[in-house]
Amino acid sequence: MTNEEIKEYISSIAPAATFDETGEWLNVLLEPAQLKPAMAALRTGMMQMNYLFCLTCIDFKTHLTMVYHLSATTHRQSIVIKSNLNREQAVIETVCDIWRTAEFLEREVFEMFGVDFTNHPDLRKLILEEDFKGYPLRKDFEDPINMIKL
Repeated sequence: MTNEEIKEYISSIAPAATFDETGEWLNVLLEPAQLKPAMAALRTGMMQMNYLFCLTCIDFKTHLTMVYHLSATTHRQSIVIKSNLNREQAVIETVCDIWRTAEFLEREVFEMFGVDFTNHPDLRKLILEEDFKGYPLRKDFEDPINMIKL
């Protein structure tokens, strides 16, 4: 599929989607409420995006952006899905029921950025101790013990 065909397809399942073609892959920006249905359609629909190979978060100080890298191994195509979240109430629907690889990646983003993934089956910390306060990968994180200030 060409980028134009991909954009047409995504626009049919998520009409408010916006696109950016300046990078290596097509970037699609979706509203958090549109993310889950669009991701399910990308996985099972005509694009067959059967491989989630990266899920992370970016802190822009004004908002957080969830970033999902998807690939269709049969068509050898990749796209990037992004969704902006409010820093104060960073909540988005889980996609681990669509791609199992998301289960641990979402736990890591939960722990390091404080994003709450609704309907995640096991949302708990992976690395840090349970009593650890704060989100180490946020730009406003300060650690007086180790003198980390971003």
